[in-house]
Amino acid sequence: MTTIVDAAIAECVSAVGATFGTVFEQIDSWRTAIELHVARSAGVVTVVEVDEVVEALVVPGLGARDALIIGAGFVASPGFISDARWHLAWWLGHANTFGIGSADPSLRRLEAEENPASESFRDYTTLEWWQVPASTLAPHITGPYVDYLCTDDYTLTLTMPVLHEGTMIGVSGADLYVNDIERALLPRVRAIGGTATIINASHRVVVSTDPHRPTGSILRADVEADAVACGETSLQLVLG
Repeated sequence: MTTIVDAAIAECVSAVGATFGTVFEQIDSWRTAIELHVARSAGVVTVVEVDEVVEALVVPGLGARDALIIGAGFVASPGFISDARWHLAWWLGHANTFGIGSADPSLRRLEAEENPASESFRDYTTLEWWQVPASTLAPHITGPYVDYLCTDDYTLTLTMPVLHEGTMIGVSGADLYVNDIERALLPRVRAIGGTATIINASHRVVVSTDPHRPTGSILRADVEADAVACGETSLQLVLG
């Protein structure tokens, strides 16, 4: 019986690592391409340039109807782009219903307010998906949280710092619906048997077999003794 349980744990950990690892690989390829373009431009780029580069990178993947990524792009550090202090080059996929309610969504550009004088302006540098990569210069998983900027739904945002000459010039990233992650991973978690929960680095529940541990809730540190790291991600599988 122990062998069966151990195998189920290993398969679950592998599935979590592969699911998020694949997304981070995609984000890393975007980051590399953006850094290369900026280097070739000697660190001086315009809104039009950034939008053209990012659109060409992220739109092909967002175009698939079954895409796990429902939003993606590049968010610039304030003042980096020569003709705009604030800028989000971000696209929404077919599955993302942000701003359109129940209508059939299409692949489209996120229309974000970039004028600080506007009441609807949001300083994205105060948000976790920006702040953690900015302080660690490492990839980060934010959420589950309700993303009022890009999805209006429970979301996981994966971000990675984009650098030029050692300085962060923005983040490349992707949004995932928590519901999609639950559908993909919950069968693996249930196969372990008993209570099993996937949490993020902030101890927030991503997926759990325990109905008393809803998505987004905080798991107390005193119940995390039996935790297994999920690959190269910051996620952990908590048993019991």
